[in-house]
Amino acid sequence: MTEFEKGCYGMTEADINAQYMQSMTAKFCGLEMVVMSVLSNCQEMLSFIDTHHDADERTKEQVRKQLNVAKFILSEMSGIEKHVISKETV
Repeated sequence: MTEFEKGCYGMTEADINAQYMQSMTAKFCGLEMVVMSVLSNCQEMLSFIDTHHDADERTKEQVRKQLNVAKFILSEMSGIEKHVISKETV
């Protein structure tokens, strides 16, 4: 895993491909549904912050990485270059 992948996604791009883009959801429902699922998970993690204030920074970091995973999948779908959310954005 490169430092970029570790800091951006928390996993390798190959892992994103295997775990998300080749998943059963992707095969049966399409990558659009995978992206919607990742975004829904981000919403749930953000609601967790509201009730568990001690988890704020760790959860924000996970949300940021998951948003980058969603963006990676979208970029792969459309064939465009990756755009990364910086730590300062979220």
